Amino acid sequence: MRSMMEDRLLLWTFKRGSPDALRRVYEKYKNDLLKLAVALVTDVNTAEDVVQDVFVCFAQSAARIGITGDLRKYLVTCVANRIRNRRRDQQRHEAIGLDGAESLVCGFRRPEQWAILNEQLRLLSGALAQLPYEQREVVSLHTQGDLTFREIAAIQKAPINTVQGRYRYGMSKLRSLLNGELDNETGG
Repeated sequence: MRSMMEDRLLLWTFKRGSPDALRRVYEKYKNDLLKLAVALVTDVNTAEDVVQDVFVCFAQSAARIGITGDLRKYLVTCVANRIRNRRRDQQRHEAIGLDGAESLVCGFRRPEQWAILNEQLRLLSGALAQLPYEQREVVSLHTQGDLTFREIAAIQKAPINTVQGRYRYGMSKLRSLLNGELDNETGG
């Protein structure tokens, strides 16, 4: 509850032109949004671009922004929508491949924090990349974005039962991939 009140105060001061409020929102949510974006696109550079784009649009829309609910969920939804738009645009221009997923390189400013988790991140990113996008999106939005299945269903414009099924199938496949039970099989 404290975080929700803090967010409302930040949003109120941000809408009145406070660059400090924007900076505080960015610092508070950038890591969560970056983790979500990496899970969805399996590429750190693209994920950083997406998060940066979301915050630029957020900053430019200060006067028009009308968030009445959870600021974090709003930003998570913005990231998911930005990635969906990028995917749609890419599909129009070229065939999408996941060949670069294995070469995920962490380019964060504090490499000592990522050195410990790099191998796990690489394995998880590789496993996520093998899921169909709809499953990957549901799993990521639910686990990283803390969105409910109902909220995800609204984003995907799909029935809630379909979203729940995508989550179950995605988690099952991830468990199999991470436990080494599947050898790069695709499907699901």
